[in-house]
Amino acid sequence: MVANDRSDDLLRLRATLASIAPGTAMRDGLERILRGRTGALIVLGNDKVVESISTGGFVLDVPFTATGLRELAKMDGGIIVDENLTRILRAAVHLMPDHTIHSEETGTRHRTADRVARQTGFPVISVSQSMQIIAAYVGETRHVLEDSGQILSRANQALATLERYKLRLDEVASTLSALEIEDLVTVRDVAVVAQRLEMVIRIAREIEDYVLELGTDGRLLSLQLEELVTGVDAERELVIRDYLPAGKRSKSPEDVIAKLEALTPTELVDPASTARVLGLGTAEHLDGAVAPRGYRLLAKVPRLPATVVDRLVEHFGTLQKLLSAGIDDLQAVDGVGELRARSVREGLSRLAESTILERYV
Repeated sequence: MVANDRSDDLLRLRATLASIAPGTAMRDGLERILRGRTGALIVLGNDKVVESISTGGFVLDVPFTATGLRELAKMDGGIIVDENLTRILRAAVHLMPDHTIHSEETGTRHRTADRVARQTGFPVISVSQSMQIIAAYVGETRHVLEDSGQILSRANQALATLERYKLRLDEVASTLSALEIEDLVTVRDVAVVAQRLEMVIRIAREIEDYVLELGTDGRLLSLQLEELVTGVDAERELVIRDYLPAGKRSKSPEDVIAKLEALTPTELVDPASTARVLGLGTAEHLDGAVAPRGYRLLAKVPRLPATVVDRLVEHFGTLQKLLSAGIDDLQAVDGVGELRARSVREGLSRLAESTILERYV
């Protein structure tokens, strides 16, 4: 239950950061407040709970503007806006959250922001006059907004790391394809590819958080990220489907993905841990032979629907049987006519030839 609450807080934090990212009217207003060297306490939402802890101030209900927010912040008290950040509802409000709610904050404004966020469930933004920082409180999570330049610097470092990891992933994936065609795949080969796929996805998610926080300043970064990781999620699922042990008690690809994501960084660098999650055994089984079903290679055949891929794999069972199947054998599969059978046969032959050439030339 605690884990779910934490996950909900993180999702809400991401949504909040997107709504106050550079390029938004709210971020413009917050930066105006910082430049004006005044503080602010802004509640992003309103309901009966917020009203019950609010006293004094002015009822406004006017359209939200960055300049309006800046001017209202000159007065003491909190500002309440609607959840969509389109209207300023109240200003100069004295907020009195439950004093028994635990908070590690020491400053009056930050402590109030923390308690209001915990009590109401709405995000609360605190702008510190003395420390010149903007902090977002969402549930039990506190996040300090940083300058775009600092975030971009870290994001570029992460992107350089991602490029190196993606290059290594392409190498081991290409090697796995060649080994699949030669029927020489071991548990270690599969585990290394799954391991690299998970590493790339983790770094990509970290960069996605930077892109979210950068707002309009992260557009170029977003394009670079998309170019690097397009198809990686699909590749991970195909690897799992290719090698997931069959049987009544076998796990679903979704279960395996969830367990891979739950591995700690230390466990992830150990191929034995990855192999165990994939259901392929432990350390002593790493050099054992395994046979792919053929999902990965069939996915590379142009214009081949997923339903036909599933039928082909179900009919033949292994990639080696698929590779040795003739046109007539392929036509025996439901939904595969002569034209599609030739397309599959030629597509697999070309893939096999090009993969082997890449490996040995």
